[in-house]
Amino acid sequence: MTDKGLLNSTVNTPQDHVLSGVSLLPSPHLNLNNLDGIRREMAKVYKDMRRGSIPSQDGTRLVYVLGELRKVFEACELEKRIEALEG
Repeated sequence: MTDKGLLNSTVNTPQDHVLSGVSLLPSPHLNLNNLDGIRREMAKVYKDMRRGSIPSQDGTRLVYVLGELRKVFEACELEKRIEALEG
């Protein structure tokens, strides 16, 4: 027996990039390759939430993902530094 909701959730549609009716497509100038870029994007999301241009629950989700990206970035940087010290 299959769950129709589960099957439908795996289909990619244009609405996949919309939360609460707000488009969340990435900006073409979005730079998440360093901590400063991640910080700037977090600040942008925060400002959008304060302005009311995105719902706070959506902004919270975005900031959470940005925080996870920060953690991965920091872990990769530490790994590179350790490899450099060992090499």
